[in-house]
Amino acid sequence: MTKICYVLTLVSCVFFSCKSPGSKEVPIQGTWHLLTGTTITKNDTVITDYTKGQKMIKIINESHFSFLRHDLSKGKDTAIYDGGGGIYSLKDDKYTELLEFCSYREWEGRSFEFTVSVSNDTLVQRGVEKLADLGVDRYIIEKYVRVK
Repeated sequence: MTKICYVLTLVSCVFFSCKSPGSKEVPIQGTWHLLTGTTITKNDTVITDYTKGQKMIKIINESHFSFLRHDLSKGKDTAIYDGGGGIYSLKDDKYTELLEFCSYREWEGRSFEFTVSVSNDTLVQRGVEKLADLGVDRYIIEKYVRVK
């Protein structure tokens, strides 16, 4: 009986560790430097170059993500510091973040669904940020480059 349990356990582990055929999980783990962000609110589009005067990185491991942004003048001009993080899930190209920590505390505990794609060393993240109680309803597109 012990051998049968062992074999069944081994077969179950192999079965559940395999990805389904056709699964197209995007390789998002790593450290990413944000280059540009496009925010579309109603008919207004704003493109931000995150390489001028500031720097933002996003770190994604097996289960968690975090982001950090600050100004490059060490607060002498316009002081900027943002940070946040939490857990995420990824199924194919559907990426969902649960923001557990954020310098904008009213954003904590919220989920955001995105579509992600990676081409060579570039990650593009697209989706809606909607927080009705805060008056936020916008579509964002963020373009990152992998930090080597």
